[in-house]
Amino acid sequence: MNRKQFVESNGATCQNWMWSWSFINKEKKVVIFGAWDHLTKGKDSLIFSTDWEFDDKKHKKPGYAQSMEHIRLIEEEGYQLVTFPIIFSAEKQDAAGNGPAKIKDFIKELTPRKLKQIKGNWYATDDGVEANLIPEEVVIPEQYMEGASKTISVNIYERNAEARAKCLAHYGYECSVCSFSFEKAYGEVGERYIHVHHLVPLSEIKKEYGLDPIKDLRPICPNCHAIIHRKQPAMSVAELKSHIKTRKRIANEA
Repeated sequence: MNRKQFVESNGATCQNWMWSWSFINKEKKVVIFGAWDHLTKGKDSLIFSTDWEFDDKKHKKPGYAQSMEHIRLIEEEGYQLVTFPIIFSAEKQDAAGNGPAKIKDFIKELTPRKLKQIKGNWYATDDGVEANLIPEEVVIPEQYMEGASKTISVNIYERNAEARAKCLAHYGYECSVCSFSFEKAYGEVGERYIHVHHLVPLSEIKKEYGLDPIKDLRPICPNCHAIIHRKQPAMSVAELKSHIKTRKRIANEA
């Protein structure tokens, strides 16, 4: 059984079998990535990076946009990430490591993983907690009932991708504090990227409660998100906006 047959046997497909890095089963809302052995350290496997947009000759890799969309589906629409191990061969690369990677072999086994982002890299991880994220960022899929009059019980450890998507559909992808837009700043690579901040920190909630994505969540850029949580208790969105406004006024008067 080759890679295509293995992926298809699990109900997934892709745009092109020659250059695709990732595969999708829309019916079951599953995204499949190969986990290269040479890109796996401990519990983490690097599966996508913004550094992979272009090849050694500065040509845009055809599989990049597809895999970026698959990452978005995992982050925002609750798709499950699964991986299968791939054994790397440097047969087609030169001494400097330039050239395409070759699949020496792969293991016909799918493993559910979590998605973890560190700067421009995305990892499939076996850790139960996304170590790079501020705890209040909502990214991991759990059951969610849409509608302002409906609620979901969420404990202090849960994250909800559909709640995130509903929040962003309402507020957009600009930071609620400083109005920064990743898409405006970085173009396509920054499209549809932003943190989602929980107005009442999950760490401060000791019981189950009803989550309303419009009332309880706000899109926040990572910088503002980090500053908000530098204080204990965390700053409010209004407090940080006021602080930035004051800083700008002082700078203009200087």
